[in-house]
Amino acid sequence: MFLMLTLGYKASAEQFGPRELLDFAILAEELGFDSVVVSDHFHPWRDTGGHAPFSFAWLGAVAARTKRIRIGTSVVTPSFRYHPAIVAQAMATVALLAPGRVFLGVGSGESMNETPLTVSAWPEPGERLRRLREAVRLIKRMWSEDYVTFEGKYFQTREAKLFDKPARPIPILIAAGGPQAAAFAGKEGDGIIVTSGKGAELYRDTLLPAMEKAAREAGKGPATIERLIEMKVSYDTDRSRAMEDTKEWAALALPAEDKVGVEDPREMERRAKAAADRAHTRFIVSTDAAEHLEKIAPYLEWGFTHLVFHFPGRDQERAMRLYAKEVLPRLRSRA
Repeated sequence: MFLMLTLGYKASAEQFGPRELLDFAILAEELGFDSVVVSDHFHPWRDTGGHAPFSFAWLGAVAARTKRIRIGTSVVTPSFRYHPAIVAQAMATVALLAPGRVFLGVGSGESMNETPLTVSAWPEPGERLRRLREAVRLIKRMWSEDYVTFEGKYFQTREAKLFDKPARPIPILIAAGGPQAAAFAGKEGDGIIVTSGKGAELYRDTLLPAMEKAAREAGKGPATIERLIEMKVSYDTDRSRAMEDTKEWAALALPAEDKVGVEDPREMERRAKAAADRAHTRFIVSTDAAEHLEKIAPYLEWGFTHLVFHFPGRDQERAMRLYAKEVLPRLRSRA
């Protein structure tokens, strides 16, 4: 089985409130996007103008107001402020509201979303990945079994049953920034999630080969594994506007060491101001559709099958309409 190209819209819950974001999701379906993918934050990247609606409740609204698009998270962490069984219950409910259209994207977490509620030290990456592995195992059992007793290192259940769950398990896509997580996605997941703008070597030489190797070792064909990438794009007829829009997401241009351990949106906003002039480096900034397509083309050549477009500016409707008119048709004809 080979996966068809899916072109999606990233609903940035850190930037917009729930009702406005719902309107964007409905518009995305009307404009021909194939999916709507939402982030799951407790704290946003900035205090001024920041938002953080509850992703599961919001997905329920999207499920009820749309008919065609796939919907899912990119990503939720099911291993700290949420118990995995609650994540399983939440997504099972959404899947019943939108049969065959739902996927769960999971990751090992960011301290800004977890430690304000867990009130504990943020663990090292190895433990975070171990917690994620255990959480995924439990979620799968909650969807496929009744009265689950689970005795893990981090999570436990006793005769726990989900009474409303879809007939088929929901696809699980796993976020990966390194080879271990990529291998986990290939072995245990139905797909992998990465973000754009980090250098060809990471995708071509590290993440995708690790995912494919693990999939083969697990007896799965690599071509059956969905490869989702969040494409950070700023496309506009006015280049100065396209550049200015990226400054909303200046925090993405900060080096990892400047973000780790920062839980307060006020402090993150302060640090991001220093990176405002570099914000555009995390985005594909273009004013010409042909040029834009050439910058996206390598991701298709590396084998990504689900491109989710993240538009950085405040005027999401303008960005979506322009992209749907000038870029999406070219991408589909090229694929």
